[in-house]
Amino acid sequence: MLYSEAMKIGVIGASGYAGGELLRLLLGHPEFVPTYISAGSNAGEEITAVHQHLTSYAGQKFEKTEISRMNECDLLFVALPHGESAKLVSQINPAVKIVDLGADYRLNSAESWSRYYGGAHAGTWVYGLPEMPGQRSKISTSTRVANPGCYATAIALASAPAIAQNLIDSTDIVVVASSGTTGAGRSAKVNLLGSEVMNSLTSYKFGGVHQHTPEIEETLSSLGKGEAKISFTPILAPMPRGILATVTAKLAAGVTYEKVRDAYLNHYAQEPCVILLPEGQLPKTSSVLGSNAVHLQVAVDSHTNRLIVSSAIDNLGKGAASQAIQNANILCGLPELSSLSTVGTPS
Repeated sequence: MLYSEAMKIGVIGASGYAGGELLRLLLGHPEFVPTYISAGSNAGEEITAVHQHLTSYAGQKFEKTEISRMNECDLLFVALPHGESAKLVSQINPAVKIVDLGADYRLNSAESWSRYYGGAHAGTWVYGLPEMPGQRSKISTSTRVANPGCYATAIALASAPAIAQNLIDSTDIVVVASSGTTGAGRSAKVNLLGSEVMNSLTSYKFGGVHQHTPEIEETLSSLGKGEAKISFTPILAPMPRGILATVTAKLAAGVTYEKVRDAYLNHYAQEPCVILLPEGQLPKTSSVLGSNAVHLQVAVDSHTNRLIVSSAIDNLGKGAASQAIQNANILCGLPELSSLSTVGTPS
């Protein structure tokens, strides 16, 4: 459906890092106007007291989380902790479009939800990764979209061309990925204090237990080339935002570097947000900050006959807020990159 006038937008959970990035990006949107900005425990506080950089919202306060106010909106961005969106959705008017930045509706498997998140599985919405084959058309005809996880975005887009072209053994994909501290949310945690994080790297949730594991496997298995299995080790990096993922997999017989590079170039030739860097350049997180871009580079390790793919995204951008707006643009029939940029703002 194409809207001809400004849409009333709600941002639920706007005091978090992803919520703040949504508010920043919405300032430049030609059709989306934030009319309801809520933040549970921060209700009544000035928006600029939490997000000091958002001076355009000076004088505005976070509202309470109320279903009646949500139902006054045309579109909602829900940026709540996992398990919270499902508590609200049944009360929201079906006519209200929703992009959920949480995990509640990402997984197809109820068993995987129970194992990795716990509790009852809320259901499955259209998965909002437009660059995956067939997803853009599904998003455009939906009203409810599950925004992908940040790690899942970086890893799935790094792996998809190789699986789609049968270049690798998709049952043995190994991933090591580092994320900035904003990926853990805004709630105070001792292990995220500056004194704890600075000058240090640490793995966490390794050994197959990270919650994005089934999401990535389901996404890659949907390519129809057989079951995808990943071994995923996440790392907490001493920086606020950004993800750098290294994906490796055993190459199929006879696959050369030239074939790999051509496969990636062709796969993403029509995707402005996914950029295969020139040979010799490697992705870095500073290059994608504030953008909706994914930077990729590929290599072939001839010693072990493995594909190596490096992927960089902004975990608050393509990994959360900007991808949510990209999805909203698609489901509302608007230009896909309205208010978004593929150019980063390196510090």
